[in-house]
Amino acid sequence: MRKRVFGSIFLTALVTLLLTASLLLIAVHTGLSHDMRERLASECGYIATVIEGDGWQELGRIGRVYADRITLVGRDGAVLYDNESDVSTLQNHAARPEIAAALEKGVGESSRLSDTLAEQTYYYALRLENGMVLRVSSTADSALGALSAASPWIVLIVLMALLVAALLASWLTHVFLAPIVSLDLHAPLKNDAYDELSPLLHRMDKQNNKIAAQLSELKRRQAEFDDITARMDEGLVLFSAQGIILFANRAVCALFPEDSAVGSYMTLCRDPEYIRVVEDALAGKSAHGRMEKAGRVYSLSASSVAEEGQGHAAVLFVVDITARDQAERQRQEFTANVSHELKTPLTSIMGYAEIMENGIVRPEDIGRFAAKIRTEARRLLTLIEDIIRLSQLDEGGDPAPFEPVELNALCGTVCDRLQHKAAEHRVTLRVSGEHVAVSGQRHTLEQMVFNLADNAIAYNKPGGNVLLETGVQDGKPFVRVSDTGIGIAPADQPRVFERFYRVDKSHSKMTGGTGLGLSIVKHGAALHHAEISMQSALGAGTTITLRFPKA
Repeated sequence: MRKRVFGSIFLTALVTLLLTASLLLIAVHTGLSHDMRERLASECGYIATVIEGDGWQELGRIGRVYADRITLVGRDGAVLYDNESDVSTLQNHAARPEIAAALEKGVGESSRLSDTLAEQTYYYALRLENGMVLRVSSTADSALGALSAASPWIVLIVLMALLVAALLASWLTHVFLAPIVSLDLHAPLKNDAYDELSPLLHRMDKQNNKIAAQLSELKRRQAEFDDITARMDEGLVLFSAQGIILFANRAVCALFPEDSAVGSYMTLCRDPEYIRVVEDALAGKSAHGRMEKAGRVYSLSASSVAEEGQGHAAVLFVVDITARDQAERQRQEFTANVSHELKTPLTSIMGYAEIMENGIVRPEDIGRFAAKIRTEARRLLTLIEDIIRLSQLDEGGDPAPFEPVELNALCGTVCDRLQHKAAEHRVTLRVSGEHVAVSGQRHTLEQMVFNLADNAIAYNKPGGNVLLETGVQDGKPFVRVSDTGIGIAPADQPRVFERFYRVDKSHSKMTGGTGLGLSIVKHGAALHHAEISMQSALGAGTTITLRFPKA
């Protein structure tokens, strides 16, 4: 803009200067020509007056001292006298414009340029009373000749004029643009600028307010989007049509900490299933896949988003389905185990019943067979009850409300219920510790402690001990069940709380265990937000502690 303004001002100044000089030159030339004609007319009149009185003698005298040319022409156009040329060499002047006009009208004048155009001759002719014509002429430089003679000065003046025009244009450009250049576009109405700019400044102010509102809305939406995606447990990645990562939330960055969530999709992960899903989405197809990484299982779901004339962008969701996958496997294992555990006692019952039905058993063995059937039926009933209870805990527990439960008294009740079994196994069962209360479901807590104590008796040694202890540690109430039994190997300890998992299957079958007791303890602890810890060693017994939240 500065160049355009400068050029406009400079061109205007230059054109104005040239036009002014041309008009001035024309005016000067016109004035000089007019003065020349006036002078010649006046001098011609004086000479005519003199020669009409004194005749030829006076004309010769004047011609010798007169600076301009004097010519006397007869009625027929023949040159009778000329103070600069020999009349014998001169042609007839009757056809000359000024002579012809004078012969016809009494006065005639004209001007003629020289062949080089450098000089211009002015002619004035006056018809005398005797019919002859007196002509006076004067030669002066023409406008072109004057310019040629003064060309060095003209060039110098033109250069100086150009310099002045350039300086003036530069100064005017600065003065004109200074208020515009200094405009504060962030606060247009605070500017002290030209009045003509007021409509523009008001429009800019309205536009700024509109843009500010739009930016504020965009920032708010961006903040909402960032907040939502940051809180997502699922990974979210956006890809451009060229496969460039446009966005990746925190879950993705945590999932691939060693990779870069910048640049091409290939820099994020090199898993074949991930690459297949992303490339299918970029090709315009929805795709799903499954990926395993660092012991975790992830579900990949990619959707294609069409971009006008630019292919397809892609949106990828990465969901951790490890827990769901494990739950599905556990459900399948649980179904298989339940089928097996139910089938075993039912097979025994059917076998004993079939023997008795066919009369194969001896009368003295009927009682023993009936006892076997009763034992297997009781085992089957216990298994069904444990399965039902475990299902209830899986669904969030039974509808019984939470109430204050005194743990030491609860352990005393469990001890009374298991004293007969402890005596059968020659195990000493006792309760000790402080009286401490927690909030929970009494029936569920009692079953949890019962299962721990029952296992401690069943897997103990003859003459062993089982201790139920209650108290408070670090502000948290606890129940601790310790035994002096066979212990658990380190390899089995992480799995003892799984459903139907048995450390010693032959011993469990002999004691009638269902394999669900510790699993019920685990789910009951989750219901009460309690922590489970276990210390055990082969041959040295086992200690399991339940720590409840602070009251």
